[in-house]
Amino acid sequence: MAAKKFYAVAKGRKPGIYNNWPEAQAQVMSFAGAVYKGFATRREAEAWIKKPSYGAASTGKKPTRKKTKPAANHASHHDTDPREGEITIYSDGGARYNPGPGGYGVVIIDNGEQQEISAGFKHTTNNRMELMGCIVALREIGRCTKPVTLYTDSSYVVNGISKGWAKGWRKRGWLKADKQPAINPDLWQELLELSEGLNITFRWVKGHAGHPMNERCDELAVAAARGENLPEDFGYQGNGNHLR
Repeated sequence: MAAKKFYAVAKGRKPGIYNNWPEAQAQVMSFAGAVYKGFATRREAEAWIKKPSYGAASTGKKPTRKKTKPAANHASHHDTDPREGEITIYSDGGARYNPGPGGYGVVIIDNGEQQEISAGFKHTTNNRMELMGCIVALREIGRCTKPVTLYTDSSYVVNGISKGWAKGWRKRGWLKADKQPAINPDLWQELLELSEGLNITFRWVKGHAGHPMNERCDELAVAAARGENLPEDFGYQGNGNHLR
C-alpha cells in the first residue's frame, strides 16, 4: 500500500490540506461527521477537496451497550490492520437505555483511503444498530470483487453470520430452532442479501479495549445517537424488538 503524503480534510475542526497524518488526525478525531481522505500528491488532494466524495454523520449521546461472550472468528488487535488488495470495514452501534436513541458508526478503508459513515435513530436497540452499521457499510462498497473483512465487537452479528444462525432462521421463515420468532428479521434479511456474492469475512474484536478503529466507530455511534430530530427506526417499531 502506497504511503499517503497529503491529507485533505473537507469537514473537520480546520478543513484544508495537510502533509502529515498527525496534523490531519487532530482535525478529524472525535469530530462527528469528519470527511477526509489521503493522497499521494497535493494536486490530487486539492482536486478532491473541491468535491469530496465521502461524507456523513450526525451528533449524539454515548450509547450504552450489552456485550456478549466472544464470538467465532475472534481477532486480536494485532490482526486487524488493513491489508493491501482488501477492503477493511470497522463497525459499531448501540442505543441509550436499550431501547432508546441509538446510532451506528462505520470506518471503511480501501487502498489507503478512509471513509466514515454514521447516523442515528430516535428509538432503537443495541443489536439493530450493530446490524445497521454492517448493512450501511456493505451498501456503500456494493458488489465489489475484492476480499472484504468486517470487524465488529458484536458477537450477535458475527455468530449470526459465521455460525449460520441467520440463514437457518431465514430457511425456517424467520423462526429460531425453538420455533420462537427470530429478532430483527428485516435487518438480517438485508445483511444476508448484501453478503451473498461477496468474498467477506466477519470477525469479532473486543470492544472498549483501546482498538483505534473500534474506538473511532464508537465515537461516531455515540455522536449519532445524540443528534436532534432523529428519524424513526420503523423496523424496530414494527416488529416488537424489545431489548434486542
